[in-house]
Amino acid sequence: MDKNTLLLVTNNGLGRADVALQHKLAIKYFALLLENGTLPGAIAFYTDGVKLIVDGSPVLESLSALEKCGVTLIVCSTCLEYYGLSGQVKVGIVGGMPDIIEAQVRAEKVISL
Repeated sequence: MDKNTLLLVTNNGLGRADVALQHKLAIKYFALLLENGTLPGAIAFYTDGVKLIVDGSPVLESLSALEKCGVTLIVCSTCLEYYGLSGQVKVGIVGGMPDIIEAQVRAEKVISL
């Protein structure tokens, strides 16, 4: 991956499985991105994906570290409001669908997780 890559996170973890397994996979995935230095330019969180950037998320530490390394974290405000999570955001920039679309258009590669 490189700075021209956008990751889309639409689940409360990775894949479609029990939440515990989804979280375990997300923990490993984000830790390996940091460890290997294979950083995307941005990660967009929407639908259930916004649950990973709020209080209690098992990947907050990794996401915070990714943000400190220059990865832009875009969080869907509509989704946060829908789930009643607006006041619990711990990392990222709260934006809207136009911000996510702009990131998709700018990216050379878009990967959906």
